[in-house]
Amino acid sequence: MSGVLELEEKYYVKLNRAKKIIDCMVSGTFVPEDAQSFVDDYHKAVNSINPAEYTLEFDCTSMQVVSADMVPHLEACFGLYKESGFNKVIFKVQDNVVLKMQFNRLARNTGLTNVEVTSD
Repeated sequence: MSGVLELEEKYYVKLNRAKKIIDCMVSGTFVPEDAQSFVDDYHKAVNSINPAEYTLEFDCTSMQVVSADMVPHLEACFGLYKESGFNKVIFKVQDNVVLKMQFNRLARNTGLTNVEVTSD
């Protein structure tokens, strides 16, 4: 054993210009610092495109239910997705009723109407 602790990737933000998709993955649980890093990377991707021509897709199949202290951070992100003006926003979750309810509630609270929450 090397003694090196491998950390699982908590998120990524990838721009696919050919398919006009911003492909994101979020997994596990977040702390405020993780949320801020994600927002910074999100801005880098979004600032280089016209969001109205793109779909924002999230793979949240490894994401845990959002803790009460992180809900305001996630709600701010949903507001950010709305402000960006994407053609569509898609969240793919496991068959997790609580997480789907959280996402749908946050979308309603922020006025994000062009959203789909799906489970594979």
